[in-house]
Amino acid sequence: MVVYSCAHQWDAMLTCIYYAWTSKLGHENIQLVFEPVDQMSLFNNYIHVDSEPDKAEKVMIAVKNKISPFFYNEISYISMAYEDDVMEIIYHLMMLGFKYGNHALKMYQYRDVARYQEIRKRIGNEVCRFKEILRFHQVNKELYVAHIEPKSQLVMAMGPVFADRMPSENWIVVDDIQREAVIHPKDEMFYIKQLNDLEYKNLLETEEANDNFTDLWKVFFETIAIKERHNTRCQNNLFPLWTRKHAVEFL
Repeated sequence: MVVYSCAHQWDAMLTCIYYAWTSKLGHENIQLVFEPVDQMSLFNNYIHVDSEPDKAEKVMIAVKNKISPFFYNEISYISMAYEDDVMEIIYHLMMLGFKYGNHALKMYQYRDVARYQEIRKRIGNEVCRFKEILRFHQVNKELYVAHIEPKSQLVMAMGPVFADRMPSENWIVVDDIQREAVIHPKDEMFYIKQLNDLEYKNLLETEEANDNFTDLWKVFFETIAIKERHNTRCQNNLFPLWTRKHAVEFL
């Protein structure tokens, strides 16, 4: 078995798929995994793959032209998932897509299609949750910053949502786990940036602890609360504990 490994980034994943596909070793003899590889087998041959934009673009163009843009959007959407087998699922979906076309995503008799639907549903729920609970705070009176710590890599999905809600504001949504940020300059297009340690540290240092809007929101949250109707179980279901780290009303 030949095992191709890469970082959990979209370009790196497409590059990994490119080399696996063009290796002509046979799809049944290939496995795709994310780094770091937890357990290596003595009987496998491990090949590290770095991100190569030109190779990734070739895969992107092939999928869009030979299958459909919708198919490409779907596999890129589930690439945000934290599951270890997501790149393997995307690889197998592409095999089905090139054989059966765009309808491959509805062929539920295949295990990979069923797994794709499962992952997509979970990501959709996670994206909806963070769209609802995201808390911005004001920095230097010109910038709004929000921090999240999702299970999946969701900043790519946050961009279109808040670009539509806040088109004339400067804002940043930061994934503190992946150190990845979606940055939106005022009245411009947003973009995704991987933050290095220095950039992340400088961003944290410039954030103001005393934000008037944050204080106002805390007062509002406490004022409208009805103690007699407090339901911890219901609250934990709608607003899970693992999502509350940056929710200012719980700090």
